[in-house]
Amino acid sequence: MNNVNPAPLTASVVFRLGTLGSVVTARFTTALAELGLKPKHVGVLVALDSGAPPSQQELARTMAVAPSLVVALADHLEQVGAVDRVRDPADRRRQVLALTDTGRSLLAECTALAHGLDEELTASLTAPDREALRRTLGVLGVEAGLPTGD
Repeated sequence: MNNVNPAPLTASVVFRLGTLGSVVTARFTTALAELGLKPKHVGVLVALDSGAPPSQQELARTMAVAPSLVVALADHLEQVGAVDRVRDPADRRRQVLALTDTGRSLLAECTALAHGLDEELTASLTAPDREALRRTLGVLGVEAGLPTGD
């Protein structure tokens, strides 16, 4: 093993991103609560907005969560009018989630909240630094299999 003293844990990218992620998640969660949502609800809305309407099972796989969680999330989103459950015409046993106009509006509100928090979080950065951060996080996100939105 190397005897050179490494930088402290608090200087690692993993520690900094993890800690900052916790802070940002808490702030986003608080902002979403005003809309009656949690971050995983927003994840469902984003997934539905990004492509073909998936079944609840497919959505659970995509989000890497238990199918029962997707059912609970969809129940809430259906109650607020953000999604409809529709039987798949090709397979009547399968329920497909469809984003409603209300769901699209709610997603737009979530997007505005996120961009507002982005502005607060990056206020001390220069415009080129903000853009570099956005690009770098995009590269790391792609490598982790996350949607980029670009």
